Amino acid sequence: MISAIILAGGKGKRMNSSISKQFIEIKGKPIIYYTIKKFNDNKKIDNIVVVLSQEEIEYFKENILKKYDLKVDKIVIGGAERQDSVYNGLKSLENTETDIVLIHDGARPFISDRIIEDGIKYASIYGACAPGVMPKDTIKIKEKNNFSIDTPNRESLVSIQTPQVFKFREILECHEKVKMDKVVVTDDTMVVERYGTKVYLYDGEYTNIKVTTPEDLILGEKLI
Repeated sequence: MISAIILAGGKGKRMNSSISKQFIEIKGKPIIYYTIKKFNDNKKIDNIVVVLSQEEIEYFKENILKKYDLKVDKIVIGGAERQDSVYNGLKSLENTETDIVLIHDGARPFISDRIIEDGIKYASIYGACAPGVMPKDTIKIKEKNNFSIDTPNRESLVSIQTPQVFKFREILECHEKVKMDKVVVTDDTMVVERYGTKVYLYDGEYTNIKVTTPEDLILGEKLI
């Protein structure tokens, strides 16, 4: 079984919006609609879990699922931090037959079938993988007074996207350890790397953007 966890609990402070960013509309439909529909339509995906803040669950059921006739298998309440939300999503799948799990940002609606299917393929081989693209800009490392101290070779840098894809039991066990060790992580590749698993990086797409700022909405309209 292939399961997808879609994280849709972020408030999106940088969006300067009164509603959560995943509910902001692009071309008349909310961002989260496009994200879920991609996974609904992909024949490789057997099971979809959406993680939301508790106060938005009823709104989501009425104004997203019911209105647009989308199908998800579970709605799970998120946690205080992203890693807590992922953990809650993983625990909800513990008693299923899930072999591979994709963990995806709800505000990343332009995911392609190719990225989804490559992720499933490489996770089956390597246990953990993530799509990414080479940064277009030169990256600088700065010190505390904002002076540049180093310029990494761009050829060795990858800007990581989602879905991050894993063998289910392995990512669940690593999240259990992170919780027990009280470690703070910003994404799920860090979780498995901490406990010795190498993450295979495969080609993402520059169009697989995360909608984070108002400028992203302009690009989003073009992409849709």
